Amino acid sequence: MLVIRFFRVGKKNQPSFKIIVTEKKNPPTGGRFVEEVGFWNPLTKERILKGERIKYWMSVGAKPSASVYNLLISEKIIEGKKIVKHKKPKAEKETEEIKKVEEKKEEAVKKEPVSEEKPKEVEKPVEEKPQQEESKVEAQKEVAKEEKEEEKDKKESHEIEEKEKPTEEKLELEEGKLIEEKKPEEKTKEKSEEKEDK
Repeated sequence: MLVIRFFRVGKKNQPSFKIIVTEKKNPPTGGRFVEEVGFWNPLTKERILKGERIKYWMSVGAKPSASVYNLLISEKIIEGKKIVKHKKPKAEKETEEIKKVEEKKEEAVKKEPVSEEKPKEVEKPVEEKPQQEESKVEAQKEVAKEEKEEEKDKKESHEIEEKEKPTEEKLELEEGKLIEEKKPEEKTKEKSEEKEDK
């Protein structure tokens, strides 16, 4: 099978290509070819193409590679759309697939509303479910608020109790001080009595 493709020539980092007609089995960088039908230098944008010979070989059955086919279209030797040679990134593929699915859904929705009564029946239950869910969510929020208030009340009552306990301890301490204060007075009385005895 004959193919029209690029044949790499030129130095390292300075590519230039011959456009040749060859067997598909032959290697792209060496080997024999049937005929040279053009030249392309991507660095200088130099292009030399033999349009008549290219058309002849294509009429005989030679198929151009994707890159050569796009080059021939840009030079207006043949007519048609360019071939997408490089694959699209996965992210773009996924977004395109999503768009296709959405378009199919929209088309299906457009086809269904033949009679207006059926879609209304379908829409009502859909609307009721969110309302029920909203009411459930609101009820849960109210329960949570009540629980928080109860916890606050418990904390406040606990704090009040803690405040009262230190006051009782203070009282005990005050009573203890009073007792201690009395003791030194008693000691002084005893001392004074002893002095008087002497």
